[in-house]
Amino acid sequence: MSNTRNEIKEQLSLTQVVEHIRWNDGLVPAIVQDAETREVLMMAYMNRESLKLSLESGETWFWSRSRQELWHKGATSGNVQQITSLKYDCDGDTLLVEVKPNGPACHTGEVTCFHNEITGLPETSEQASEANSTSSGQNDAALSDVEARFAVLGELESVIAERERERPEGAYTTYLFDKGVDKILKKIGEEASETIIAAKNKDNDELRLEVSDLMYHLLVLLQERKLPLDDIMSELSRRHERPRRD
Repeated sequence: MSNTRNEIKEQLSLTQVVEHIRWNDGLVPAIVQDAETREVLMMAYMNRESLKLSLESGETWFWSRSRQELWHKGATSGNVQQITSLKYDCDGDTLLVEVKPNGPACHTGEVTCFHNEITGLPETSEQASEANSTSSGQNDAALSDVEARFAVLGELESVIAERERERPEGAYTTYLFDKGVDKILKKIGEEASETIIAAKNKDNDELRLEVSDLMYHLLVLLQERKLPLDDIMSELSRRHERPRRD
């Protein structure tokens, strides 16, 4: 069952993924991230041909807007990027390419193209706390870390609410809202089933993907029912604070 399901997903990725992408003048931005360190290495553009070559070769190919030609990353320098994961976002207008880099991503020799740091930013709350008290600074930093871990949920909730209001054509979230709650519930059921299968197969890579899909569709449901995520978090907090029964 698992092999058949994986084969179907592989066929979709090779033959139909292009149709899920929202191309802008034939191009889509691709963010390249180190699969191990999670550091963002570079951003480039792919067209249909470079995406196809990337999928077929397992290494990154891009479209050079300045040279107007296909570009195999590392073809001359040897700094090729072996693809471990390739995803598109909820609206299909950005790619995320996780890679194992064989050397620096930047032509300057830097590991990442994003090595020019902008200074002079306002002092963060953590820095201010550390200036007042080391202990309070440590507490604030710990709180900030917790908030940062789950910040993406709040951001995704905002994006989903915006999609419901504006209904951009071609967006998957728009499609779900147009179809209504029955379609959303059906997708939740499908993603829940696939989550169970991934867990039973002890496939954590697949489980990570399926749980992400499930959480996204649950947020769509909450938006459709106008139930804020804050209410869910408050309920979880109340349960956490309840005294345990002996």
